[in-house]
Amino acid sequence: MSQEKSPLAPIAHIAFVLVAAVGVFSFVTVAKEGESRRRCSATCLLRPEYAGYERLAPDFKLKDTKGHDISLSSYRGKVVVLNFWTKTCGPCMQEMPEIADLARILKPMDDVAVVTISTDESAQDASGTLKSVLREEPPFSVLIDPEGSQVVASKFGTNLYPETWIIDKNGVIRARFDGAREWSSAAVVQMVDEIRGGAYCDVQARQGKFVGKDAHVCDSINGG
Repeated sequence: MSQEKSPLAPIAHIAFVLVAAVGVFSFVTVAKEGESRRRCSATCLLRPEYAGYERLAPDFKLKDTKGHDISLSSYRGKVVVLNFWTKTCGPCMQEMPEIADLARILKPMDDVAVVTISTDESAQDASGTLKSVLREEPPFSVLIDPEGSQVVASKFGTNLYPETWIIDKNGVIRARFDGAREWSSAAVVQMVDEIRGGAYCDVQARQGKFVGKDAHVCDSINGG
């Protein structure tokens, strides 16, 4: 005796397939959102004045405090944390121990370099200032650009200090921070580590406002 199929069976099957498809889609969406949050959290929390991935940092060559010529392109293959400062800038002096702490934290990462550029008159001037502030030799490279005329102002357009740029291994500017920051924070270290691993947040920041594909992630993280 044959068993008749219920007329509702095809509908139930279709419903099951649809529910399963929605479940898979939701899982993939949540996974992608989680990955975006992981990749973007540091950038979102730090709120750089500029963030992006379409501008190359201008190359330059300056002398360090020992008289050696150092170019930015010589750091290609490394993430560079590039800080501009001058001894007459109070916030620069206040954050300098933080820059030193960051350099120590990042030292085990041989594909990261912390580099500072002083716009003071001479290497002796810059070295003396750092020794008085840090009470030791700086754990980072120090280049000299008297009055900022050769690089800081002319190539980067910087007139107010401190200013810090994060440049990836290919020489692409990933972020710019205006003013003093807590550079030894976990968020900064995470951001540098993400960049050195080749990850990037698909977001752009202009004067602290986030735009782009992952902007909603920053809005969510920052309660916007």
